[in-house]
Amino acid sequence: MVIPPLAEKMEQRKGDIQLIEEARNGDMTAFRTLVERHEARVAGVVKGILGDTPESADVGQEVFIRLFESLEKFRGDASLSTYVTRIAINLSLNESKKRKRKFKLFGPLKEGENSQAEESATDLKEMLYHELQQLDPEFQAVVTLRMIEGYSIQETAAVLEIPVGTVMSRLYRAQKKLKQVIARKEGYE
Repeated sequence: MVIPPLAEKMEQRKGDIQLIEEARNGDMTAFRTLVERHEARVAGVVKGILGDTPESADVGQEVFIRLFESLEKFRGDASLSTYVTRIAINLSLNESKKRKRKFKLFGPLKEGENSQAEESATDLKEMLYHELQQLDPEFQAVVTLRMIEGYSIQETAAVLEIPVGTVMSRLYRAQKKLKQVIARKEGYE
């Protein structure tokens, strides 16, 4: 029997609520199950904002540490998936801001210092992740949720707590900017 996506989400939400209660009562196996259910989504969100970096793994772990610390406060107003995604976005954006401050502190890299990273960014996916990191944080979050994680526009708006029109506007502007950058790098502009 094929379970429709909405029914599947409802089943997962019920399961998450049960696991949260068990984890609140000290059942670490229940918490481990929650981590396993949501780690792919968290990894996608974090990688979408920070790229495939060592910091991404650290932020991913921090997301679940924060989740564990906040289990008692979780009210269930939103699904656990939405809650965890929000934590992932916030921590990723904070890490992104730290990085930008570090780059300003140390100045631009000299030619050749980043050659290994340039060599590894040869395929389109790597280039997109790299360029995504160059966008402003509000655009990064929208693109990551909508284009990488597959959230609907309404879900993206709910997670980010912004109007649907703002999601659409940011998505359009981010896509336009990414297309321009890729065209320029590929020599089409």
